[in-house]
Amino acid sequence: MKLFLIVSCLFGTIYAQHAGTNTPESAPQISIEKCSSGGSCQQESSLITLDSNWRWTHHVDDYVNCYTGNEWDQQFCPDVATCTAQCALDGVDQATWSGTYGIQVSGSELSLKFVTNGPFSKNVGSRVYLLESETKYKMFSLLNQEFTFDVDSSQLDCGLNGALYFVEMEQDGGLSKYPTNEAGAKFGTGYCDAQCPHDMKWINGEANVQDWVPSDNDENAGFGHFGSCCMEMDLWEANSKSQAYTAHACDVNEPTRCEGQDCGDNDSGDRYNGVCDKDGCDFASYRMGDTSFFGEGSSFKVDSSKPVTVVTQFITDNGSDNGDLVEIRRKYVQNGQVIENSKVNFDGVSDYDSITDDFCTDIKDLFGDVNDHQKKGGLKTMGEALKRGMVLVMSLWDDHEAFMLWLDSNYPEDGSGPGVERGPCPTSSGRPEDVESNQPEATVKFSNIRYGDIDSTY
Repeated sequence: MKLFLIVSCLFGTIYAQHAGTNTPESAPQISIEKCSSGGSCQQESSLITLDSNWRWTHHVDDYVNCYTGNEWDQQFCPDVATCTAQCALDGVDQATWSGTYGIQVSGSELSLKFVTNGPFSKNVGSRVYLLESETKYKMFSLLNQEFTFDVDSSQLDCGLNGALYFVEMEQDGGLSKYPTNEAGAKFGTGYCDAQCPHDMKWINGEANVQDWVPSDNDENAGFGHFGSCCMEMDLWEANSKSQAYTAHACDVNEPTRCEGQDCGDNDSGDRYNGVCDKDGCDFASYRMGDTSFFGEGSSFKVDSSKPVTVVTQFITDNGSDNGDLVEIRRKYVQNGQVIENSKVNFDGVSDYDSITDDFCTDIKDLFGDVNDHQKKGGLKTMGEALKRGMVLVMSLWDDHEAFMLWLDSNYPEDGSGPGVERGPCPTSSGRPEDVESNQPEATVKFSNIRYGDIDSTY
C-alpha cells in the first residue's frame, strides 16, 4: 500500500492538468451584500472567474493550442493521460475579459455580451462563477434564506438565455480532491449540473478526450465519453419573452463524473434512468397559463423591457436552517412595487404560486410529464444541497440542441395540450446560426446581488 501511494504521488506530479502562466489571471472584483432581519446589509467583496471551458487550452510552457474549434489536437491529446500531462488552462487578464469574452464588471454589476469578435477568435456566450478568494468559490447556504438580484434581460430576444443559478460544485474546483488538478477554482474548473454535460473539456482534473466527438452544429463544442453531474437550482432562466425557475434534484450529493446510463443521455433513451432529474420541477409563468404576467411593455405585470429585482425564498417546514425545504417562493420588485408571483391558471389544478412537492406532482400529472422530481427525492433532497452550500453561476447562452424552445416557444414542437406553450416565440426561432448573426450585441446584466434572512433583501 505504501509503495502504491508513493508511485501514485510521483505519477501525479507528471500526469496533471496544469495551470498555465502565459497570461496572468486577473479576476475582476464585484460587490455583493449579506442582509439580516430588519434590512441591515453588509457589503462583501467577491471575485469573478471564467469557466474552464472558455479558457485557452495550450501546450504546457508553449503557445500552441491543445484544443482548436471543437477538436483536440491529436499530437498532444491522443489519450487522456497524455493530454492531461501536456496541456494547460491559461489565465484571463484585464483586457481579455472585455476584448475577447465580452464580460464587464463595474461595482455590483456584471455584464455578459453574447458575441465578441476578439483579436484571435470569435467568442459566443460565457459562464462565470463567484469566488470568495482567488482559490475558492463562494459557497451559498440558502436553506431558510433568500437570494435577490437585479436583472436586465431587455436585449435578449427569442433563442437566448441569460441565466443565474446554483450548482453543487467543489469549493476549490476539485483542486484538493484530484491530484491531477493543478488549476482549481481560480481557473474555473469543476463545473457540473443536472444535465450531466458531456461537453466539458476537463472533468475531475483530466481531459475529457476519450471518444470525443465534435459537434455537427457548434463550431466550438464537442462531446466526450464522460459527463459531469450534480444538484442544480435554477433561479433565473430568461430572455425578454419568457422566464422560469426550476429545482433539479439528483441521487448524488457531490460533483460526480458519469458514464453510460448514469448520465441519463437522451440518445440512449436513459433520460429518466440517470442520477439527476433533468426536467426538474419548473415554475414558468407563461407555461403555467398566465401569458400576461411577464413580457415587454407596461401591459405586463412584470415589464421585461426594464430592469427588475428578483427575490427567491427557500422556506423550511419549521422556519429554521435545519428544517426540510418545503417551498421555493418567488417575488418581483419593479417601479418600487412588490409583485407577487403569478398563479397556475388551469382548470382542475390549484392556483399554486410557488414550487412545492404538491405543485410538482399536480402540474406534472396535468402536463403528462414524468415525475422524476419525486423519484429523486423532491424538495427535501434539493434542500439538503442548499444547506451544504452551492456555487453561484451566471451565464449567457444559445441552445444547439433544442433551440431554447423549452423556454420561450412550443415544446415539443408538435405537442398539444397544457404545458406545451412556454412562450410567444415561433417554433422556427432559436436556431443558433440565426441567433448569433441577428443578436451579436445582445447583453444581459446582473447586479445588486443580496442574500440573507427571509424578507431582508428587498
